[in-house]
Amino acid sequence: MSRPDPAFWAGKRVLLTGHTGFKGAWAGLWLSRMGARVTGLALAPDQTPALSDMLGYDHLAASRLTDLRDRRAVLDAVADGPFDLVLHMAAQPIVRAAIEDPVGSLATNIMGTVHLLEALRDEEALAAILVITSDKVYANNDAGRAFQEGDALGGKDPYSASKACAEIVTASYARSFFDRAGVPVATARGGNVIGGGDFSRDRLVADIVRAARAGEAVVLRHPEATRPWQHMLDCLAGYLVFAQALAQRPDTPRSLNFGPKPGAAEITVGDLAHQAVASLGAAPWRHEPDPASIEAKVLAVDASLARRTLDFESRLDGPQAVAWTMDWYRRQGEGEPARDLCLAQIDAYESL
Repeated sequence: MSRPDPAFWAGKRVLLTGHTGFKGAWAGLWLSRMGARVTGLALAPDQTPALSDMLGYDHLAASRLTDLRDRRAVLDAVADGPFDLVLHMAAQPIVRAAIEDPVGSLATNIMGTVHLLEALRDEEALAAILVITSDKVYANNDAGRAFQEGDALGGKDPYSASKACAEIVTASYARSFFDRAGVPVATARGGNVIGGGDFSRDRLVADIVRAARAGEAVVLRHPEATRPWQHMLDCLAGYLVFAQALAQRPDTPRSLNFGPKPGAAEITVGDLAHQAVASLGAAPWRHEPDPASIEAKVLAVDASLARRTLDFESRLDGPQAVAWTMDWYRRQGEGEPARDLCLAQIDAYESL
């Protein structure tokens, strides 16, 4: 199976948006460890604790606190280039937060993408741009079928709609501007990720950890719901392998799903929570239904195209992903530095 290649990334000038977020913090650390010169572009962390603050920023070439909704600020930040590759991870990623603030979430996820792509149009050194969207970009009727890349886009909630729109915006910029400049632009649709260092509200693992540390039982709204759970490192490895291929092979697809191995058993929210609370020795979860929720009950993505075209698939199964995640939180809660834990898990993942 393909994996992120340090020989490819060494010396590459990488613009990473969203470096203060959960995925972005892991990405910045891993890329820097492989020798990339990473410039981070994002808002300041919006929660305490924040993984990016725990890791520090000295491994980055630069850390720019910028609101992607501010076109002029984005233009000024991109002017700090040149950049060889761009990984656009910045987003408002929480479904319920988007319901509470649909205008702000739509502005960040749609117009933030527009502002970034517009600012990059004159970047002459670019080898590839990868825009990270979501497994929720598909029009989901809860039929239970795993979505493939050619399926219709949609979104019955503001977050899903914003990410589907980001897909359309990205494709339009690629065809109108970047294709003629010879710069491949693609989107990656990642499944639900878990891993150490996520402290966001309304995220299942983060909620479980907070409840466990407070001696309380976590509350689940939809324990029967299924999601394409995967470990952060599996998802991130897929993104990096995808970016490598875009820069090296013109026949690389322009949209790919990343999720559990094809044929992997479905894991419900309740299943994951049961294993997580058992790992932490926490109180059993309890169910409090939310009749107003419009979240999908069933969500699955077919990641077989990534296997066929990139020779890439996830390495950790569901129970392993939960075990790695809970081990990170347990050890961090006992005082081990977050940076050491992340680097150790990156080492362990690379040796699989």
